[in-house]
Amino acid sequence: MSRIKKGFTVGNIPASVETKSLIDIKSKTGNLYESIAIASRRANQINISIREELHNKLEEFATHTDSLEEIHENKEQIEISKQYERIPNPAVLAIHEFMDDKIYYRKNDTDLFR
Repeated sequence: MSRIKKGFTVGNIPASVETKSLIDIKSKTGNLYESIAIASRRANQINISIREELHNKLEEFATHTDSLEEIHENKEQIEISKQYERIPNPAVLAIHEFMDDKIYYRKNDTDLFR
């Protein structure tokens, strides 16, 4: 479980969960399910980039030893992990981007059932 401090923000996005109006989300595309699908695709992209960034940073401090006696607590890795635990959920970030019109999306013109 992450310990997010109350009031912690990344940019202008609060780390705490806030309720969004489904009507507002639907108004962006005219279809609630389409809006949620767009935000979920963006959340997956954000999640992948955050995970890659975290693994790259942790890899810098990784020790590659086979001996169990040499395993020790790496404070740098712990601090980096704590920083990433404070980042808001990728779905929260994606919804904020979607509502602020920061996501580019388009509809296909082809109708599959004609």
